[in-house]
Amino acid sequence: MNTGELIKTIRTLEIKTKGLTKHVFSGQYKSAFKGRGMAFSEVRDYQIGDEVRTIDWNVTARYNSPFVKVFEEERELTVMLMIDISGSSEYGSEKRSKKQRQIEIAATLAFSALANNDKVGAILFSDKTELYISPQKGREHVLLILRQLIEFQPKNTGTNISESLRFLRNTHKKRTVSFLISDFESDESFMDDMKRTKKRHDIVAIKVNDFSEYNLPLLGWIQFFNSETNDTTWVNASSESTKKLFKKEFDFRQSKLSDEFKRSGIDHVIIDTAQNIVPPLVQLFKSRR
Repeated sequence: MNTGELIKTIRTLEIKTKGLTKHVFSGQYKSAFKGRGMAFSEVRDYQIGDEVRTIDWNVTARYNSPFVKVFEEERELTVMLMIDISGSSEYGSEKRSKKQRQIEIAATLAFSALANNDKVGAILFSDKTELYISPQKGREHVLLILRQLIEFQPKNTGTNISESLRFLRNTHKKRTVSFLISDFESDESFMDDMKRTKKRHDIVAIKVNDFSEYNLPLLGWIQFFNSETNDTTWVNASSESTKKLFKKEFDFRQSKLSDEFKRSGIDHVIIDTAQNIVPPLVQLFKSRR
């Protein structure tokens, strides 16, 4: 992709996702993700029913009249986009790949954060951390993240979700809202690291699927290629029973993953490459109110 095509792609993505942020997610994001705590706002005259512990004794002594401190929720957040760019992210059977869908989701979340004046950063990972972009505010920074998402080429093809979670914990001691966007197809166990990360950060899992992963076409022998290991497998897809077994195994893995997220108290949502991203993201936001 040359520079002109890249700029055009980013601009199209910005227009589309900013429109979603403004017209669809307005207020949803803000109510779904809370600030770190309560921050001092102002003082006002004491009123009957105010708690004694909120009295500002210095101001009260100065004016010889009771005043109380008023606190507001500290809204500013640090949002981290943790995006799986392993080999399987390039897979896609319809109009877009998992990677393209992940970029669209990440852009929507980034512009939602931008509209709320939050900092946004990114961790791009395979079986190691491929690229880290520290959190900052502003449109130019969001566009920088999108550019890297579109054109960055990972050195490795494998997946290690635990490694990315450890990197997050090591680089961010203070609380973040972190969106982990992946197909979660990994041979390595990562749920324990998800639980550890949840103790310090607000972690949300977004799983991206493709239709063909659970809907095997009846086309005789089909060769499957694993883009992470370079292994190939031939499957006889000529029978309805094979197709049903294929779907059953996929459903089992997905149900098992969803159950593990629920038991661990980790919010998650599943989005298909051919699916409109708005309904599942809106539902995710609403479920967190």
